[in-house]
Amino acid sequence: MYAISLGDDGAELRPLEPWRAEEFLAHVDRGREFIGRFIALPDAAEDLPAARSFLQSYAEKTASDTGRILGIWADGELVGGVLLRTMDVGQGTAEAGCWLEPSAVGRGLVSRAVRVLIDWAVEERGIHRVEWQVSSANDASIAVARRLGMTRDGVLRQSYLYRGQRHDIEVWSVLAPEWRAARRAS
Repeated sequence: MYAISLGDDGAELRPLEPWRAEEFLAHVDRGREFIGRFIALPDAAEDLPAARSFLQSYAEKTASDTGRILGIWADGELVGGVLLRTMDVGQGTAEAGCWLEPSAVGRGLVSRAVRVLIDWAVEERGIHRVEWQVSSANDASIAVARRLGMTRDGVLRQSYLYRGQRHDIEVWSVLAPEWRAARRAS
């Protein structure tokens, strides 16, 4: 197994594999309501078999090079994660996403972890366009997109039915040349 340091505070990014289903479920349970405000992850991990199945689906995406999921550990505890929900190497496109439990909010963990993920996608897998799709009501996730230097491409009005309500989805993106230029400038 490997771990990628996310900075001096000891936070790490590690693969989130099916054998970690119990730890993943405990993490989701700690933040179930908070995480579920905008994304369906808690609905996909309601119990241990479902959590294992969710992680297995990403193990299969990893094996087929069509997605990735990585956990964020802080102080030795799983507190969140980042993922490439979709990845099409042939087209050079991917959609990144994230989640975090309340205890880890405000530490910059998601921004640092997504930077590692986008670096990998762009530099190792040749992805040209990374998208970030977010509910228009999710101010924290929109702030991450801005911090990452993404451009707001537009709004898909009432395009996402979630828990009985329609939500506007903002589409943000960064292109490989923009990403590389911003990384060089920093």
